[in-house]
Amino acid sequence: MTTTALALAGLAALIHVYIFVLESVSWTSPRTRATFGTTEQEALATKELAFNQGFYNLFLAIITAIGIVLSASGQTGVGAALVLSATGSMVLAGLVLIVSSPAKARAALVQAVPPALSIVLLVIGLTA
Repeated sequence: MTTTALALAGLAALIHVYIFVLESVSWTSPRTRATFGTTEQEALATKELAFNQGFYNLFLAIITAIGIVLSASGQTGVGAALVLSATGSMVLAGLVLIVSSPAKARAALVQAVPPALSIVLLVIGLTA
């Protein structure tokens, strides 16, 4: 159970690294603009905000990865705390996205489902 939870947390971290690349590296590219449904003008106007937001996603991914490594190396308490806090933040960010922009429900689910499943399985694994 815990191994599956950590694998899902790793998947969530990879998704958030990808979001970082989209927001902080390629925000104004045609492909990224199409992904987010923004015009060139909107992308240019929001470039600094997206750059900053992308780093939030990267930091969540890094915290998750550190938690996975610590958990796998036997430091279960600290590792689980990091994984749960980072994946919990990912889930909450997905909920904010779906509430604030229902048209982006698919993106919100991609962002929120893997970490949510990780949380459920990790809690079960820790309490079993």
